[in-house]
Amino acid sequence: MKDYYEILGVSRDADPDTIKKAFRKLARDTHPDANPDDPEAEARFREIAEAYEVLSDPQKRARYDRGETIGGQDLFSQFGGLEDILNQFFGGSAFGGFGGQRGPARGRDVAVRVDLTLAEAAFGVDREVEFTTMIECDTCDGVGAEKATDVITCSTCNGQGRVQAARQTMLGTMMTVQECPDCDGTGSRIKTPCPGCAGEGRLRGQRTLTVEVPPGVATGTRLRLNGKGAAGQRSAPVGDVYVEIRVLADERFQRDGDDLHHRVRIGVTEAVFGTTVDVPLIEDGTEPLEIPAGTQPETVFRIGKKGVPRLQRRGRGDLLVHVEVVIPTDLDDDQEQLLRDYADRRGEKPAEKKKGLFRR
Repeated sequence: MKDYYEILGVSRDADPDTIKKAFRKLARDTHPDANPDDPEAEARFREIAEAYEVLSDPQKRARYDRGETIGGQDLFSQFGGLEDILNQFFGGSAFGGFGGQRGPARGRDVAVRVDLTLAEAAFGVDREVEFTTMIECDTCDGVGAEKATDVITCSTCNGQGRVQAARQTMLGTMMTVQECPDCDGTGSRIKTPCPGCAGEGRLRGQRTLTVEVPPGVATGTRLRLNGKGAAGQRSAPVGDVYVEIRVLADERFQRDGDDLHHRVRIGVTEAVFGTTVDVPLIEDGTEPLEIPAGTQPETVFRIGKKGVPRLQRRGRGDLLVHVEVVIPTDLDDDQEQLLRDYADRRGEKPAEKKKGLFRR
């Protein structure tokens, strides 16, 4: 596993400000556009950005410190990507991006939560979600200009989104590449901005989506809907939507992975002589379960393939039925005497009757 602390050159107990300062310095020094003759610069820069993304997020840092692997789907989730990290620090890419113009900003990712019943989580459901985000301007269809012909190539950078600038250093004059100040690195300019969105190509509004939840999801399952998030700036790519699943408690079942647990209560004589009980099923209805004579308290019976369908796999878990034997506390005189006679024949020695122990 990569040592992110070593990559940023900070100690394991470094505070957030120290981590931020270390990344800021390394980002400027190692960005590929500042090192045009180094073919490994881009990989090195991405590694630095990855380290910062993990260590700057308290939850990801805690997971990393515990030795957990931070998967690719978790990286850059708090940002829209490397460009968003650079925007946070430098107010733009600061160097113009990797090998070309930055272009209009990609739409941000959106996170929503969906609450499901246990049955909905088990068998899947279509759930409609609504959230506020940036949506495409319907006045200009996301172009950002009053007319399509109002979008022109930036004359300052000739559409490249980057310009060269001379910088005086102790080693003399050095040429650096930076974002074009006139087009903000997009390579184009708008003569007449759209009045509906002021040239952004997007504006805040409501978006409604239907989420197809697959069978077998559990609390913590995260579904990704590509291209369903916030609209990008001036027809740039749309962000994604991440749907976080939370499964509500069910009074009948306890879930353990793909298995379900259910408790049934039977009387003493039913445990002694055996009985049949109806066990509820998650898909509605019941399943008869024969409880044999002599069943002991906390005996567990397994009903195969009546649990939760396995997520993205075939088959289902099992339904485990826990038997609870109920000891009576409200015996009348006749019932008590019968039990005491039974105890005498069995050679058992129950405690003497105490006043108020049983209901009269």
